[in-house]
Amino acid sequence: MESPAENKRSAALALAVLGVLLIASLVMLTVFNGDDDTKNPSDGKAAGTSSPGTGTGTSGGGGNGGAGQQTGAKGADAVPPIVTAEELGEAHRAMAAYMSGLGTYKYTDQNAAWAKPLLELTVGDDQMKGQTALPTGKDWANCQAARCSSVGKATVVRDGMIAQDLVNGGGSLVSSVVSLTATRSENGKETRTETNSWLVSCRKQSGVWRVSTFSLQGLGNVGASDKAGE
Repeated sequence: MESPAENKRSAALALAVLGVLLIASLVMLTVFNGDDDTKNPSDGKAAGTSSPGTGTGTSGGGGNGGAGQQTGAKGADAVPPIVTAEELGEAHRAMAAYMSGLGTYKYTDQNAAWAKPLLELTVGDDQMKGQTALPTGKDWANCQAARCSSVGKATVVRDGMIAQDLVNGGGSLVSSVVSLTATRSENGKETRTETNSWLVSCRKQSGVWRVSTFSLQGLGNVGASDKAGE
């Protein structure tokens, strides 16, 4: 049986152990809480700093990339097109008017008077002057003998090239495939219809679209008759 003195020592020892444990617990709590409190502000600051930084970096990077892309896009948009839709329509109308005129004539026409309004639709160089002419030779003799007439109708089928002469300052150029249908009559009676495809080029001069060249692109139903196949 333990003595009262031994009981006191045991109780004191237990109290001391409990005190040490309590102090250790308080120290641990204080340390961990201090670490958490220290980390949290740092994290908060880091998050706060990195957020704007990241946001700035992201938006800066994205902004730079976006700005680069937008600058590229705006740069592309800022570059004027070679021809606008309205200008293209004007070029097409000049082509169609000229080619329709080439296919429209009658046996009483005189070359100079007939060619004059058509030449105004062209660049007016020697090449176009030579090509803007009525039929000649036997064809014209037959036309006069048969009191012939021809009515042309031209339609722009598709654009082949849209370009700009950057070297020689020749301005904008449009080349298109034009379908020309010419209906011929003799002695007042329709005899045949011819349809051909032509490659026609139109150049902008002094703000006006003028035909500069044309060449045969493909034969259609040349010489076809309304009675063909009967």
